[in-house]
Amino acid sequence: MLRAALAFFVLGLVAIFLGANGVGGLSVEIGKFLLYIFVVLALITFLASMFLGKKL
Repeated sequence: MLRAALAFFVLGLVAIFLGANGVGGLSVEIGKFLLYIFVVLALITFLASMFLGKKL
């Protein structure tokens, strides 16, 4: 998921650089959304393993 977020960020930056602001802005927003999902899932997994004492 982190790779997808980074790919959308790069795609968005390239699109903005080439002048396609609509596509670039949308790609950057998708990248941010995927990054937030990744951070939330990583935090949940970290807390679950900390409280349960197991590796998930």
